[in-house]
Amino acid sequence: MFVDQVKIICKAGDGGPGSCSFRREAHVPRGGPDGGDGGRGGHVIIEADENISSLVHLVGLRHCTSENGHPGQPTLKAGRMGEDTIIRVPPGTVIRDATRGFILKDLVEHNERVIIAKSGDGGKGNVKFMSSTNRAPREFGPGEPGEEREVILELKVIADVGLIGKPNAGKSTLLSRLSRATPEIANYPFTTKYPNLGIVNVGHERQFVMADIPGLIEGAHAGIGLGHEFLRHVERTKMFIHLVEPAPDDQSDPVENYLNIREELRLYDEELAKRPEIVCITKCEMADADAAAELLEERIGRPVLKISSVAGKGLPQLLQQTIRKLDELQEPPID
Repeated sequence: MFVDQVKIICKAGDGGPGSCSFRREAHVPRGGPDGGDGGRGGHVIIEADENISSLVHLVGLRHCTSENGHPGQPTLKAGRMGEDTIIRVPPGTVIRDATRGFILKDLVEHNERVIIAKSGDGGKGNVKFMSSTNRAPREFGPGEPGEEREVILELKVIADVGLIGKPNAGKSTLLSRLSRATPEIANYPFTTKYPNLGIVNVGHERQFVMADIPGLIEGAHAGIGLGHEFLRHVERTKMFIHLVEPAPDDQSDPVENYLNIREELRLYDEELAKRPEIVCITKCEMADADAAAELLEERIGRPVLKISSVAGKGLPQLLQQTIRKLDELQEPPID
């Protein structure tokens, strides 16, 4: 099961009350106040963990509450602090305030963290209220309440390369062939209901992360079908491999299918349409593959690769072009 959006109410721990205490030892005349401060409550912290790939473990977590701080103790002993609560999420998780809608933090790196609800400070013990005119204070601080905030956690997959295209274009098959990922593969549309990630190794020293993005349909930019859920996962990919089926089962035109996907990307985010792209005609063993590749090359004015994930044709050339484009993206700009 894959979950990429959850809503949680986070409540940090309240601060513990200070102590109202007086020294009463027989050998200490006129002992005076000795109440310690209360401990602060526990924070609610959200931390990125690269060992997690989905938000599914948070589905049942509607409320998240941290421990309250403990009361202060006599003999100037401070109360114990409440335990922090750490919510672990995959890198690429955007934390959004559910009430106001603004982004609180975008967790990208492993172990990156943010305090999402700050704890309340502990109250002061009565010793802090002693003065020259008040030698035996009985006041003490009650402790401050912890913050409460409702947040939306939204996962946007982080990958070097995103596989895009119409349903049944062969994205899952290509990912399974190039990596050890095992996405669900079947001969019907919308087999892939959520992104799958795989690490592609090229030789002994090079590797990159590839994501199989569920098939896009016309109107996805406006939320038709699961458009927004699909498109949010292409936002963090550095480049695209656009797979085009030469003879779709629905008798649609391969060139128009390619142009429709490009338009959906542009309508969703202009910047997505400007990212590097490698265009491939899949299932090149089919009779219509050569003609489809020629028509597509003529329409877009650049080379189109012909590949077959099942037969392994064209995959070495695809990997070489992918590595070359990724290297170009890493090169620093020339002043």
